Amino acid sequence: MTTPPGPPPPPYGAHGYPPPPPLPYGGDTGHIPPPPQKRRPRLRVLVAAVVVLAMLVAGAAVALYYMSERDATEAAEVKVGDCLAEIPDSSRVLYVQTVACDQPHKGEVFSVMQMPDGDFPGESAVLEYTDKCGPALKQYAPAAADDAAIRTLVLYPTADSWQRGDRTVTCIATSENSRTGKIG
Repeated sequence: MTTPPGPPPPPYGAHGYPPPPPLPYGGDTGHIPPPPQKRRPRLRVLVAAVVVLAMLVAGAAVALYYMSERDATEAAEVKVGDCLAEIPDSSRVLYVQTVACDQPHKGEVFSVMQMPDGDFPGESAVLEYTDKCGPALKQYAPAAADDAAIRTLVLYPTADSWQRGDRTVTCIATSENSRTGKIG
């Protein structure tokens, strides 16, 4: 086989230009998609602002809790001589609001007795312990025991609180009006 006479054909086709490169995204369709969009910095700023706001709200909630509960004491943890801002108005008391006795208050703890461990002894046995509050008030503050304005409130374990380890009978001298200072 022989080639026809004349110059050899150009290596890249009739016009001498190389073929175009393949299209990057569109294949052979001839469609060129728009360039990818940059992520918007506004979204990052918005997410950061939401996170900061959530942290501030959580911090404020914790601070408010501790400020409002700072003088709250578990009822079973009060001690003789503690003063209570208000008298509990429920038969099931978990917390009491303690204050310094030189601040206005309506109650003062004058006796804390521990019942012996074991099974719940029954309500009648618990009430026998509460009867010890009268003599304890006479010993703690003899003048208060004879004062008609002073009443006695007793916090004692129930069958439910006994299961959680509560063995405390707490005797509190109360007054209808706020007072300052100790009774004893």
